[in-house]
Amino acid sequence: MKSLTLLRHAKSSWDDKVARDFDRPLNARGRRAARAMGERMKAEGLIFDRVVASPAKRVIETIEAVEETFGPLAAEYDERVYLASRATLLELVHGAGDGADRLLLVGHNPGLESLALLLTRKGGGRMRGALEEKYPTGTLAEMRFESERWSDIAAGSGELARFIRPRDLDPELGPED
Repeated sequence: MKSLTLLRHAKSSWDDKVARDFDRPLNARGRRAARAMGERMKAEGLIFDRVVASPAKRVIETIEAVEETFGPLAAEYDERVYLASRATLLELVHGAGDGADRLLLVGHNPGLESLALLLTRKGGGRMRGALEEKYPTGTLAEMRFESERWSDIAAGSGELARFIRPRDLDPELGPED
């Protein structure tokens, strides 16, 4: 069995004057959300054999904040994850190496949301409905597959096992009014 977890970077700051989108940092709410997510991930006993992430500043800072409460993730930074399409992310999953059963991808939308929707079965209840509605910043989705090989992962073959938004952990981390 394979487990794929997708973590979207936490809320970033649009106030910082940076030359490139790639260099945009997290804001204070994003750092709080990432620490809360790390705490929840630890409480739920999540473990990962491999972590692949975008090298964008907001992703690096998300991982660092998650690690404050979760522990070390030993992320591999791969430029292909930066603003990756669903197709590129699926290629990364297929090439993950079958020695790793639990893969965590940390990156950006719309690619992560699109991949989660592609891989999970339609009509999967409340969690699937929440995923279809929106995949907010800082959100984690875990999918499980009855497969021994990452290359066999295909559309509709996964079960959505977790869908955790920052607002599920703390209402103050939800959408701003």
